[in-house]
Amino acid sequence: MARRDPVILIVEDELLLRLDSAETTEHAGFEVVQAANADEAIAILEARPEIRVVFTDIQMPGSMDGLKLARFVRDRWPPIRIIATSGRVVAGEDDLPAGSLFLSKPYRGPVLVSALRELTTAAD
Repeated sequence: MARRDPVILIVEDELLLRLDSAETTEHAGFEVVQAANADEAIAILEARPEIRVVFTDIQMPGSMDGLKLARFVRDRWPPIRIIATSGRVVAGEDDLPAGSLFLSKPYRGPVLVSALRELTTAAD
């Protein structure tokens, strides 16, 4: 059976940042699914069980921010790994589920790709 690219869900309300992250991630060999907020992300997660990592902005409008989304994902889909990002707040170990990573904005594409590779390799 052919090896499939790991599927990454990018959750970012700012369209240009989401598109840039998606392009960087796709060029690195990952399959990308995009959501503008936590509600869209949850609907996608329910429909796409193959998602391996959720990369979420922390500060988003809607029913929950990225930290609440991270905890929800960990409770409902424990194998999914999480990377959170923000330019306004710094998430500490106590803010995110165990095994999650935090990237401060602005982050560089290679740093994101390295974090994604680390999490998807560790999950294999």
